[in-house]
Amino acid sequence: QVQLVESGGGLVQAGGSLRLSCAASGRTLSNYVMAWFRQAPGKEREFVGRITRSGDSTAYSDSVKGRFTISRDNAKNTLYLQMNSLKPEDTAVYYCAARSNWFPSTRQRDYDYWGQGTQVTVSS
Repeated sequence: QVQLVESGGGLVQAGGSLRLSCAASGRTLSNYVMAWFRQAPGKEREFVGRITRSGDSTAYSDSVKGRFTISRDNAKNTLYLQMNSLKPEDTAVYYCAARSNWFPSTRQRDYDYWGQGTQVTVSS
């Protein structure tokens, strides 16, 4: 199985940028469809974006489309989330997740492995 560790979270002002990373170990990242989810205080965890195994296709939630970009470097076994034009409502714990099935999904229950999360706080 694969182990996932997120990093890159922190405190940023509204309008700023952050790049999150998700390092995989145990198995090759290219075996998995990957995604980012987030959970804000008092809310359910929600889909942010996903990327196919090869990186040739991405999809995003409407709330982040045009501001966030998901990418992957399979040679480095790392997934990324570039977050620009951050808003206070982006404040959440961000999780990366891996799906063994080749078909991409936006549903949490379709993902088999999860990282521990990294906190992103956007101040107004």
